[in-house]
Amino acid sequence: MNNKEGNNKRGGSRPNSSRSNSSKPKPPMAKRAQGPKKVKPEVKAAQEAAEQKVKKQNQAPKRQKASDEIRLNKYISNSGVCSRRDADIYIQSGNVKVNGNVVTEMGYLVKINDVVNFDGVTLTPEKKEYILLNKPKNFTTAFDEGQEYRNVLELVRGATNAKIGAIGRMDKNTTGLLLFTNDTDMIRKFTLPNQKSSKIYQVSLDKNLKFEDLEKISKGLVLDGHRVFVEEISYIEKEAKSEVGLKLRSSNVKVVRAIFEHFEYDVLRIDRVAFAGLTKKNLPRGNWRFLTDQEVINLKNA
Repeated sequence: MNNKEGNNKRGGSRPNSSRSNSSKPKPPMAKRAQGPKKVKPEVKAAQEAAEQKVKKQNQAPKRQKASDEIRLNKYISNSGVCSRRDADIYIQSGNVKVNGNVVTEMGYLVKINDVVNFDGVTLTPEKKEYILLNKPKNFTTAFDEGQEYRNVLELVRGATNAKIGAIGRMDKNTTGLLLFTNDTDMIRKFTLPNQKSSKIYQVSLDKNLKFEDLEKISKGLVLDGHRVFVEEISYIEKEAKSEVGLKLRSSNVKVVRAIFEHFEYDVLRIDRVAFAGLTKKNLPRGNWRFLTDQEVINLKNA
């Protein structure tokens, strides 16, 4: 390849090129449609916080709860008809009236003497109380045994203003665990004959219990036409054979007495040492205590 030829290729003229047109101004490009500018997350958060601050400043200050006031949902829950969460649903749906007026406000405060109507029924807002007593001798659950023996309610007087009652009956010679409550559902539960919770009794007899009678009792027996199931029976360790431990589901002390009288033994004393998982631990004779929340849950599930 010679230099001339190479020079012609490098320096050849451009076809149809015109420098005169290059000096003309180009028309402006059309602007593309643009959406709203995106706000940075930190800026958006600051704006929302400022809006919330202004909103709170414009709101009326929240009224403080007085000592004699209670939230409406708690008032309903204390009456025993439903939980607080369910009470909120009823309130929002307009099914609750206070002193004749429908209330749908969450957190509404009522006084104990206000009239609250829940779904057509006037409520009694009494809080559920559960008191365990280690009953001593010479106190009875009956009210018709004269002045010689005092009623067990004297032993728990001052514990609560609620109208409580004992679960089951105990005569003057029966000692041990006795539960008091104003929870009518629980009282009804533990007085049913088909309840599932166990009670343990220590029974003192007028004479030694024969082993063959112990075996017969362990297999269960029929009393007054009703079958009595005994979960367990045994002699008390390091005690005379007249001291017997008995485990069964009935909370009726009369059933315990009737079992041994059926085999011609006289029952001198009955001491209930366990009631549906509750024991006399750290509860001296004649003393009482409130149940813990967990113990109440356990009783309701027993």
